[in-house]
Amino acid sequence: MPLPVLFAAVPHRPRPPAAPRLMPWLLRMPGAAAMCRLAGTAVLAAAALLAGCAADLPRLDPPAPAAWRHPGGDGAAAPDLRGWWHAFNDPQLDALVDRALAGNLDVAQAREHLLAARALHSHVGANYLPRLRVRTDQAIAPDASASFFLIGFDSVWELGLFGRADSSERLARGELDGAAADLAAVRVSLTGEVVRQWITLRSAQQQVQLLTQVREARQRQLDLLETRQRLQLAPADAVARAQAALADATAALAEPQQAIDGAAERLAVLLGRNAPDPAWLQPGPPPALGDWRLTTTPADLLRTRPEIAQAEARVLRAAGEAGLAHAALYPSLALGGSIMWSNNIASHRRTHTNAIPSFGPLIDIPLFDWGLRVSQSHAKQHELQAAVYAYRQAVLEGVAEVETALGRLERQREVQQQAGLAAAALRRADEAVAQRVALRLASPLDRQDSLLACAQADAARLAADTARDLDYVALFKALGGAPLPNTDEARR
Repeated sequence: MPLPVLFAAVPHRPRPPAAPRLMPWLLRMPGAAAMCRLAGTAVLAAAALLAGCAADLPRLDPPAPAAWRHPGGDGAAAPDLRGWWHAFNDPQLDALVDRALAGNLDVAQAREHLLAARALHSHVGANYLPRLRVRTDQAIAPDASASFFLIGFDSVWELGLFGRADSSERLARGELDGAAADLAAVRVSLTGEVVRQWITLRSAQQQVQLLTQVREARQRQLDLLETRQRLQLAPADAVARAQAALADATAALAEPQQAIDGAAERLAVLLGRNAPDPAWLQPGPPPALGDWRLTTTPADLLRTRPEIAQAEARVLRAAGEAGLAHAALYPSLALGGSIMWSNNIASHRRTHTNAIPSFGPLIDIPLFDWGLRVSQSHAKQHELQAAVYAYRQAVLEGVAEVETALGRLERQREVQQQAGLAAAALRRADEAVAQRVALRLASPLDRQDSLLACAQADAARLAADTARDLDYVALFKALGGAPLPNTDEARR
């Protein structure tokens, strides 16, 4: 409950001008001015002693291992964490990422949230600066013989003692760091999604070309079988099976076409456009991932992975809230002062007591709600410890996600190599079949079967390449790889 202690007089109601002049009784006491100075000095001394009484931040002890268990890459080149997609050597992809970072609306929202948190953080100490207020009032004499207009100034300076100021700073800093981590998370997600959709688009276009070859081979196969059937050299069921295979090959083209449309629309949304760029729909080769080598360590996740930065910001916010709850157990101290003038409205003359100053400390002591404040302090301490555990969990999850991505990428590299070997072997076999057909030692149907096998092997190789590329994207998304904000964005 607030207990104001003011070292100044509390005047009586102003009297008519004919009354003798009255001075505040305390200011007339011997040594009153010295008492005021002594009180102010004592409060300022207490402020100097108690201003830094904020609790220490808890130890986070991130459980990050010293090194990765899975191998990180297969080459000597080390891709930059802030520009990892350049390993695909695709200028169109590079331009897409730049345009997405400049035009994406989620990035714009996160940037505005960061600017809002930065604006609030820059004035977090304003609550502990002197505040000046002008106030007016009207006073009427008890006998209704006079009416007085009162005007004056009062000022309150709340002292951030017992860790209040430091805890408020931690709370605001946690909000700012959280907003910065949110922006980083959006940039990481955006970069990975743009690269993923571009790979999906280009791979689907390549798949359409392969499936078109399959359909053409099925069509030629059907034509040959129909010719044989007319010559009574092939049974009717063989023609029926060829017709079914042609229908399946034609229907298979729908899936990659849908993937192309979906990836193009998704890219448009990521770039802040209302329609896809027609240039994207022009078929082109899929990005080719070269050799790479991972040089980061698990400890680097603590500064690059946004999820860990967000968890650390939550710890800081929880520490600020716990500090404020703990400070609420102690008295709240402030310095207050005021000066008031009055004017007789009826006579348009100032009263003899035209200036009444006051100054002194204001003390708010928790008494009857002490138990509630203790419970709130204990609750905030438990929430702080929960935030510490959540931070450690975020580190474990980040390490596990990277390890999983590394292992999957390594296994997919082996699948890619085997798919490439199989495609190359079938291509050599097709050359041999083509040579036998040219020498009339084999039927043209044999060549169609060989071409179908080659097309299917190429499709399997394309699927393996795409899966490896997407696993590479998932790895650097888990690592928190994204471009740093440009100079203008960081300054705003």
